[in-house]
Amino acid sequence: MSTTKLRDHLLSILKNQAGPRREFHLHVLLTSPRKSNALFPFAKPKPPRAYLQDLLVLVSEGDVGDESARVLVCAIEIQVYHLAATESAVVYVSKVDSTGMGAKPAPTAAMVRGVLGFYLDPRTRPITAKHVWVQLFARAQGHYLFPNSKEYEGKKWLGDTQLCAWWRRVLTRVAADVEGRVDKIGLWYMLPGQSEDEATNLLRLALGTREACKAKTPWVYGHPYKGDIPLPCPKSDEDNLGFYIPYFDDCPKARFLDELAHADAPPRKRARLEVPDSPRKRTRDREGSELKVSVDEFWERMSFRQECVSGAVTGFFALAVSGKSAADPCSPLAPESGQVSGMFYKRVLTMLTTMSEFGRREDGVKATETVERAIRGLCEEAPVPREPVDVPKTPPRRTVALPDVSPNPFAEPSANLEQLAGRVVAEGRAAAATTETVEHVRVLSVRKKNKS
Repeated sequence: MSTTKLRDHLLSILKNQAGPRREFHLHVLLTSPRKSNALFPFAKPKPPRAYLQDLLVLVSEGDVGDESARVLVCAIEIQVYHLAATESAVVYVSKVDSTGMGAKPAPTAAMVRGVLGFYLDPRTRPITAKHVWVQLFARAQGHYLFPNSKEYEGKKWLGDTQLCAWWRRVLTRVAADVEGRVDKIGLWYMLPGQSEDEATNLLRLALGTREACKAKTPWVYGHPYKGDIPLPCPKSDEDNLGFYIPYFDDCPKARFLDELAHADAPPRKRARLEVPDSPRKRTRDREGSELKVSVDEFWERMSFRQECVSGAVTGFFALAVSGKSAADPCSPLAPESGQVSGMFYKRVLTMLTTMSEFGRREDGVKATETVERAIRGLCEEAPVPREPVDVPKTPPRRTVALPDVSPNPFAEPSANLEQLAGRVVAEGRAAAATTETVEHVRVLSVRKKNKS
């Protein structure tokens, strides 16, 4: 997918953002696809092949014409898995955060709605997937991507029940946006430890009258693995829990899957030169693991997990659609214009989450300048060429353990700031976010280095 399409789509939404007249700067960092076997590691006889992309959306805001006081106001981190074998995609919303340092209303909900709608709507869906699943785990915290932003007096972060209600309201509006353009749609949610009546009453009290937009598709209280939308993992004759539950980092479902898989597994002898906690070791340790727990029993036991019984309300949400994409078929590994390398993405994310401070507005302005300057600098660096891959026609006899994922034959993408960044001025009209394309957006120009 070209990053420019998603960037222009989000700029069109920011342009119609309600509230006072203000200027938004947008950065969309999307990595080139890479092979991954980690989404369903317990599927037998072997995990299905997926193509993974990381997405980071950064929105900064400032007064029109004043570059010195611009500050980051929201950030969204997402992982997109494309499973070509089942014509499916899984969009996992990892983290969403805001600083509270911009004008009201904040663009966070509009940006989340815009990103998810972009992948769910068949007209804009950038990958050739017929079935798309959106999944997330809602757990209230003071900050996710902006360190110490909870200490800023202007940030009103949501509590546990309010956060679950916020996600239900946002996903309801996303579903309403794409209804009529897809063949099937489903909405599921679960609040572990709460019965259906208790969960309904909790969210009704938190939502109040704010859930004005209602999708035609009703919400179902329960897990989404018995619906009529095909699951992303191809199943074999043996019914195993590993076909149903996707494995996401920093998700309580993944930790529970690990415990179930290794509860009765015999100890394995560690290889002499193997890194103790490497991804390759973790994948190999899962081989041979059996998950005999049913889906219903898995979710029943999830209610007693520490993450779900610590006194705070948490929630699992899923939205799935089925409808053929209009995207042109292409190689799922080929990078496209505007995409960045994995190293580029990690450096920016690390700088944002570990080397920045958002406890005060002055710190937020300084951190924003540092992050945006780093993105400009990384765009001007020459990409590191990938080593050529010589794949023999007849593979040699297998005498040693081979890597879990074969090398990517494509070169690393060359980042271009003109394609991944943009700027737009919201004129202060009381307009709702729209999925239609709005033209004439202003693109951020590249600042070249002064050569002495």
